[in-house]
Order: sequence, then C-alpha cells, then structure tokens
Amino acid sequence: MMDATVPTMEIAIQFLTSLAVGLLLGLDRQKNPAAKAGLRTFALVALFGTTSGLLTDHLGTPWILIAGMLLVGAMVIGAYVGPNDPAADSGTTTIIALLLCYALGAMIWYGHRQLAVSLAIVSTVLLHFKTELHGISERLKSQDIASILQFAALSFIVLPLLPDRGYGPFQAVNPYHVWLMVVLVSGVGLTGYLALRFANANRGLLLTGLLGGLISSTATTLVFSRQTRDHAASLSASARIILLSNLMVPARLAVIVGIADFKVLLVLLPAFLVSILLGGVAVYFSRSSLPVVQQASPSVFTNPMQIKVALGFGAIYATVLLLTAWVSTQIGALGFYAVAFVSGLTDVDAITLSSVQLAAQGRIPLDQAGIGVAAALIANILLKAILTLAIGGRALAARCAPTLMAMTGGVLLGLTASRWS
Repeated sequence: MMDATVPTMEIAIQFLTSLAVGLLLGLDRQKNPAAKAGLRTFALVALFGTTSGLLTDHLGTPWILIAGMLLVGAMVIGAYVGPNDPAADSGTTTIIALLLCYALGAMIWYGHRQLAVSLAIVSTVLLHFKTELHGISERLKSQDIASILQFAALSFIVLPLLPDRGYGPFQAVNPYHVWLMVVLVSGVGLTGYLALRFANANRGLLLTGLLGGLISSTATTLVFSRQTRDHAASLSASARIILLSNLMVPARLAVIVGIADFKVLLVLLPAFLVSILLGGVAVYFSRSSLPVVQQASPSVFTNPMQIKVALGFGAIYATVLLLTAWVSTQIGALGFYAVAFVSGLTDVDAITLSSVQLAAQGRIPLDQAGIGVAAALIANILLKAILTLAIGGRALAARCAPTLMAMTGGVLLGLTASRWS
C-alpha cells in the first residue's frame, strides 16, 4: 500500500503513470464524435482516482475512494441523460471505460502500476477494435461458440478438479496431467480450426495447408487425397496442401513438447528443424504452376473440441502412457521404440506426450524419449505416403513422396546430430 509519506518523486511517478493511462484510454473515445468523454476527461478521471487513493490513505477512511467512484459514475451517466438519439453513442461503453479508468488510477496509487498499465492497454485494444470484434462475433456459428465454451469448461472447470497424483501400474497415469495434455492438444487444434474459419480465402492454398496441419495433418491428407481421386485436375493443388500440412507436424510437435518439457525439446529440436528445412526445400523445388484454389471449407475437418474427440484422445494418451511404461520396464528400449513407431501410425501426439511424461518422471532417459518421438514422427510421415498412394493414386504419391522422404531423412539427420553434439 502507498501512503502520503513516500518520497515526492515516487508520488510524481504515480501521477504521471495515471496521466498516461488516462490519455491511452481516452484515445479511442476522442475519435468517436458521439462519445461525451475524450482525452482530457479520461486523463482527469485517472488522476482523480490516484488522488482519491492518496487522500484515502492520508485520512484513513475508504469512503473517499468509494465516493469518488460514485461521483464519476453519476457524472458520466448524467451526461447521457436526455433525448434518445438512435444514431448517438448509447454511453454504456464510455461509462464502463471511465469507471475502469478511475479504478486504474486508484490501483496505481496502491502499488499495482504494472497491472494497471497492462489492463489499460488491453482495454484500449478492446475499445479500438470494435468493428473487427463485432465482425468476428457475427461470423461465429453456434458450433464455434460451443467449441470455445467446451474448451473453457475442460480447462477451467474439469482440470482443477482432477487429482494430481499417479494411479495404476507403475503409477503411470496422473489424471491431472492426462487432462492437461488433452487441453494442450485440443487448444492447438481449436486455434487452427478457428483460424481456418476466419482466414482470407484469397490465400486459400497456403492457409488450408498450414492450418489444416495444425488441426490434423492426417485429416488433411485424407480429404485432399480423396479430392485428387475424384477430381484429377486438383492434383497439383491437393499435393501442395498435403505437403504443407505435413510440414506443420514437426512444428506443432515442437510447440507441444516445448510446453510439456523444454529439456526434451532441446533433444528433439534439431530433428524437427532439419525435417522442416529439408521438407520445405523439397516443396520449393517441386513447385509447379498451380490453378487458382479456393480455401477449403473448415467443415471438411473434424472440430477438435468435440467432447468425444477430447475424451478419445485422453483415452488413447492414457493407454499409450501405460503401455510405454510397461514396455520400457519389462522389455527395454527396443520394445519402447517399437510401441512408439506403431503408436505414431495412429496418433503421433499421444506417443509424443507419453514419451515426454516418462522422461520427466525419470522412467526413461531423455535420449530414449527423443528417439521414441522421432520413431513416431517417421511412422506418421510414412503413413501419409501410404495414404496418398492408396487413396489419391500413383500421380499424387509421386508428387508427395520426395518431400515426405526428405522430411524423414531430416528427422534422422537431426536426431543423429543431436546425439553426437
């Protein structure tokens, strides 16, 4: 808590910060000709909040601070009392913004300067991007809103209620950690899904490939292999989308592993980077003249926040965690690598997170976890090559094989370099 006995320079800094916060919040309102509060009003209200905090401490009564808040509210509400003009500013946003400005001024006096400035910046962004935010809300479908609410429920309601301890054989399954991984993978997928929903269709090919890989590279490969089979003219575009989506797999895994355990990421980072580099070079040199391609509809991808999808991933992750713990204990490293390779054919995220978890618990060495993840990634890449041949046909497989093989070689080269470094 700050009081009136602090040095004069410190008090001056508090008031200058309040002034800056008020001016920042007033920027957007000043541009709105219908708003009845602008730069000067917001700056004065912020200074009033800091002054009220000072007087509250000096006189030892909270009523000065409370009375100041009531006066600001009454003042701005009174400014909007009058004939109802449909074209005029309703005042609701300005009233809340002024009350927040007063509260931020008080927060600055009471030592929460950094938090107050951060809140002022966030609030200014919300005020400024009114049109864009309204546009997003209008484009959101009920399914999208349900997905966001489901993710919030999984993250902030279910997760805190789960016990944070190991259960089952080898104490390998920690409900809290399993669900945390569900939230992590679902969050990455949901981000890609929503980004694809709002992406600019004029950049369809690039965005469909990259964001499709963020949602599910397997789904992207399946969808566009079928499209090639049904529409031979889409061969070049479909191949490019499939390859871009698969280039996103090492990048997505790098993010997931880095969040889960940074030490494991350091082991795998060369493999991820070299795989992306060699794959990207192969895509670049294999480019051909492509037809204009519209963005794929997000409806072709499975919404990653469906409850059954989240529960399915959680079940797969827990099963793989138990299986890898048992195999690494009973059979050893070779058995672990075999399980990792087979698991990578179905779900590379689950075995990746299982390997990271076992390494974090000290059940397997970091190098073994890295090799397991690399084996799963290679299996996943090989699966895509098989899918392009079996579903899309030889022409599509021939377009995709060089890049997929280059990515596989990149994983092996990067992992070898990491082990020898």
